Amino acid sequence: MAEPEIPWNARVLRRLDPSDHVRILWIAPDSGTIQPFEPGQFIQVGWPKPPDPDAPSTRVRWIKRSYSIASSPAQREAYEVFLAVVPGGLLTPRLFHLAEGDRVWCDDAPKGHFTLERVPPGQHVVAFATGTGIAPFVSMLRHYRGTGRWRQLTIVWGSRASADLVYDAELRAVAAADPTVRYVPVLSREPETSPWTGLLGHVQVVLEGNTFADASGEPLVSPGTHVLLCGNPAMIEDVRARLETRGFRLDTIREPGNLHFERYW
Repeated sequence: MAEPEIPWNARVLRRLDPSDHVRILWIAPDSGTIQPFEPGQFIQVGWPKPPDPDAPSTRVRWIKRSYSIASSPAQREAYEVFLAVVPGGLLTPRLFHLAEGDRVWCDDAPKGHFTLERVPPGQHVVAFATGTGIAPFVSMLRHYRGTGRWRQLTIVWGSRASADLVYDAELRAVAAADPTVRYVPVLSREPETSPWTGLLGHVQVVLEGNTFADASGEPLVSPGTHVLLCGNPAMIEDVRARLETRGFRLDTIREPGNLHFERYW
């Protein structure tokens, strides 16, 4: 039986290699334009599974993974996604080797509920991210900056090393120009010989003592503040537990709260 024709529906428009284990890909649908989305939503990207000789099929089976969109909805040509290679993974090693112009599959439309829809305007929005979990917050910043959507936005981004802070220059520039935006990077494995003078450890270090208040300009208290967590599940559970002791409540469909999260694996 002949192998089924692969129904690709997109291509890699652009690729950026910030380090040897992270990539930024711009994925352009064949339609020529992206579908409308809310900052914080994601698309699934797919690659064909190897044919199964014991179960031949006339249709393509896909390996799919979800990636938050880093671009603004105003960028209509392609979805920007930030990914880290997973050694031995089924999909990211393949995506890492894609070149500009290579074919790929993606969702017809973005999905997800990790947006600011349930965050009232005028709040202090605090975003905790680890690794590629920064992507939805980059999208939110790009889209809402200057609109008055928040009273203040504080982004705390934890990564292994400075080379992995691929949006560092952009975030620093925005924070320097916009008094409503604060940016707090934290590194866990930066070499001792590095000139880095910022915070070291995991993102939870900002919850110790007066660190958060010093970095953001105000304490992390429940009234008037919504916290969004995205990334490593261990980080999410730890920060969630710490914030619940300060009066933060998990936001659910049945019970509105001011603590929101999205796990990345």
